[in-house]
Amino acid sequence: MSVKQDNKSSAKNGEKNSTPGKKQNKHSKSNQEPQTTESAQINELDELIEKQQVRIQELEEELAQLKDTQLRKAAEMENTKRRLQRERDQIFQISRENAVLDFLPVSDDLLRTLYAMKNDESGAAYLDGIRMVAQKFDDILEKHGVTRINEAGVPFDVELHDALLSQKAEDESIESGTVLQVIENGYRMGEKTLRHAKVIVSQ
Repeated sequence: MSVKQDNKSSAKNGEKNSTPGKKQNKHSKSNQEPQTTESAQINELDELIEKQQVRIQELEEELAQLKDTQLRKAAEMENTKRRLQRERDQIFQISRENAVLDFLPVSDDLLRTLYAMKNDESGAAYLDGIRMVAQKFDDILEKHGVTRINEAGVPFDVELHDALLSQKAEDESIESGTVLQVIENGYRMGEKTLRHAKVIVSQ
């Protein structure tokens, strides 16, 4: 009797000892499942973040290209605007020069008349009238930035003078290449020579 009771008690004890082990395995499996799910979610988030970063970089590159295109177009427009302004200025300047050139012969005739009549006392009143007209004409030329090239005794300058004749100067102290006489006045507008002065130059 005692032997059977011992066997039963040991069997019961064995069952009791085995039960907690099974429960522990169930707990370990249940703990692993949430960890696996959480890891997968993290991976998905990482992939999503990486895709978003790539997309952000693409958008930034597109924006940079758009800005560059806009800047180039703005620069082209500004260059076109400046070119058109230069062309307008050139056309205006050429028109002014042509208008002045048309009037220069009138000035020449007035000056020749004054020179021819300067010793004619009978035409003094007429001469005064011509002198007034010539002065007004000079004032108009000056208003448009036109200056007369009519100075003798200066070195010959190909930018200002056109030599009609070369001769020996009466005054030996005059150096060679000096303007002895201005036959026809020249004119300048600003830095541009509209018409070269026709001169006689010393040898």
